[in-house]
Amino acid sequence: MPDDLKIILLPLLIVFALSFPPSTHPVHARELTQTPAKKSFNPDRSGVPVYGYRIVNAYPHDPGAFTQGLIYKDGYLYEGTGLHGASSLRKVELETGKVLKRHDLPEKYFGEGVAFCGKRLIQLTYQSHIGFIYDLNLRQVGSFNYATEGWGLTCDGSRLILSDGTATLRWLDAKTFEVVKQIAVTDRGRPVSNLNELEFVKGEIFANVWKTDTIARISPDTGQVTGWIDLGGLSQHARGEGGDVLNGIAYDKRADRLFVTGKFWPKLFEIKLEKGDGSIFSSPKH
Repeated sequence: MPDDLKIILLPLLIVFALSFPPSTHPVHARELTQTPAKKSFNPDRSGVPVYGYRIVNAYPHDPGAFTQGLIYKDGYLYEGTGLHGASSLRKVELETGKVLKRHDLPEKYFGEGVAFCGKRLIQLTYQSHIGFIYDLNLRQVGSFNYATEGWGLTCDGSRLILSDGTATLRWLDAKTFEVVKQIAVTDRGRPVSNLNELEFVKGEIFANVWKTDTIARISPDTGQVTGWIDLGGLSQHARGEGGDVLNGIAYDKRADRLFVTGKFWPKLFEIKLEKGDGSIFSSPKH
């Protein structure tokens, strides 16, 4: 290339490069920051109810937390975060968002879903096939292995329920961590994949569907989707600069409160679900 042409092109290339600043957060294989969420269903074609929501309260949330798991226990939130070098398990004050205690995972681990089961806290990892066991002071007291990827985790009262990003949910014995049951999640016969963070709510499984603004309500007996929760407006309201996808569901059983948040979201919301006709959501008693 002639030198005079190089002199002309070089400044143009520099300006072009600077027009695309680097992402403010690291990205991993299944998380694309700033990726617009999409719907996971078409309400006109789905045969199950679609629920909206009403915001009851909004609380501060660490905008640096790449939320992978969320639970409510005895007045506090316990949150698992991801990314290599930033994965942690935290005890968080709901009203202020203040991190009261924190356990950091070694850099080689990518933290995933968390659950409270059998008086212990359990945390998954993404592709390391290892889960960690903690007491409520976040002291690690054990570990276990599993065969699949780890995405979401919850407890039905006696057994753990694990998602791995597919349409399959697996039940694990809370003591031995052996798989004792598995079901395929479907909506009118169609598999529902990308099941992510999980929460057990009034006898049903609530599941974030990755890269969407929706939560699936799932029957633990049949795997059928019994309803969809559309949080699209909430997602757009919550996202600030650097915000990412909806992920994180926690349920306060005693006060019947439902909390949701997302990765790098600056807020955590308490919401009430509403049916399409405006009535307040109520699950059948179990």
